[in-house]
Amino acid sequence: MAARQTSWSFLGRVPYAATAALQVELREALRRGEGPERLLLLEHDPVFSLGRNATATDILWSPAELAAHGVEVAPSDRGGQVTFHGPGQLVGYPILDLSPDRRDIRRYVRDLQEVLVRTLADFRIAAAGGEGDRIGVWVGAKKIASIGVHLSRWRTTHGFALNVAPELALFGGIVACGMPEVEMTSIARESGVETPLEEVAARVREHFGAVFERELRSDPELTRRAAGEPA
Repeated sequence: MAARQTSWSFLGRVPYAATAALQVELREALRRGEGPERLLLLEHDPVFSLGRNATATDILWSPAELAAHGVEVAPSDRGGQVTFHGPGQLVGYPILDLSPDRRDIRRYVRDLQEVLVRTLADFRIAAAGGEGDRIGVWVGAKKIASIGVHLSRWRTTHGFALNVAPELALFGGIVACGMPEVEMTSIARESGVETPLEEVAARVREHFGAVFERELRSDPELTRRAAGEPA
């Protein structure tokens, strides 16, 4: 079977609310047959994202502490609890149609984990995907990537967040992923090397295409749009 063509865009740093609206727009275009499947790669301004299972007690900081750290709080329709997004973290939002041959949400999550495990191996970091309440990607007992997805008629939004070199101390403002004792880590911490986000994004693209059997093609127009530039 020939690989499906999927557009990819590296959007740079984008506010969380803006990408939430963009994902819905692109998913609906895909549903109507008016747009392609996509892989959006980007980083966010500092934000605590509240998944469908998050509770008020998952935020540990007061409003004053949130303001002092420059962190916003935003609701999300993805699965999971609360997580942190911010500079130095590579976020991936696949907008895919899992029909007809990939209509299995567990397989979808496993495939996202596999993309990240292969990416980390490129940087000599041995990682593994988790199951149950340990969904995500782990380096031993430390969590290096989070996964939270939303499906609408087997069309996907949201996705993964891979810690490249974020300020890990900001995870201290939340009960990350509903796990009070979890220790977060990053590519920078595990490798001792500061790797450019774009370099990690390039490896993610390659492995995403292989795992999901997609042919990825750049979409510079969407990148310009996200940056507020004329098409």
